Amino acid sequence: MEPIVISVDDRLANPGDTWSVAAHLDEVGYTLGDHDFSLPQGIDYDVVLTNAGEGILVTGLLRAHVVGTCDRCLGDAEFDVASEVDEYYLFEEPEELGEDEDEADYELVSPDRTIDLSGALLTSLVMETPFVVLCREDCKGLCPVCGANLNEEDCGHAEQIEAEREEERLSSSPFAALAGLDLSGESERGE
Repeated sequence: MEPIVISVDDRLANPGDTWSVAAHLDEVGYTLGDHDFSLPQGIDYDVVLTNAGEGILVTGLLRAHVVGTCDRCLGDAEFDVASEVDEYYLFEEPEELGEDEDEADYELVSPDRTIDLSGALLTSLVMETPFVVLCREDCKGLCPVCGANLNEEDCGHAEQIEAEREEERLSSSPFAALAGLDLSGESERGE
C-alpha cells in the first residue's frame, strides 16, 4: 500500500482538536500469507484524527470488496470487509512502557509532523480477512480422485471414497483382530 501521509497541522494543534478525513484508495490488492487478494473497487475509509494530548488517535471505518481464491474448490471467493481503524501516533517515544503496553500499541508522529495512515489501514483490512477463504460456507471442494469441482458436478467418486474410509476405519480399530476369531469352540475340542 502506498503511503498515506497526513500533516499534523493547525487543525490538530491543541488537545481535543479533531479532523475528519475520508477518501477512496485505488488499491488493486494485497497479500496475506499464501493468499493473494484483489480489490476491484479499491478501499474507502472514513477516519477521525483526534489530538489526545500525548499524540494523535485515529479511529474510523474501512470498507472494501475483496476477491480471493477459495481454499476448497480454487474458484473465486468474494467477501466484503467493514473494519474498524484504531491507531495511536505518539508525539514522543515514551520513557517507560506500562505493564499492559508494548511497542506495537503505537506509532510515532514523524519529526516533520506527519503520520502515515497506510499501516493502520492495511492492519484493519488484514484483521478482517478470513483465515480460511471459502466461496460459500458449504463449499464441497474438489474430488481427490479426479479433481472435479463438487459444487458443479457429482463425479461419482464420493461413494467410493466413503467406502474406502469406512474400510480403513474398521481395519484400524483395535478390535479388528477379533473379526477372525472362532468363538464356536469347535476347533479347540477337535470335533
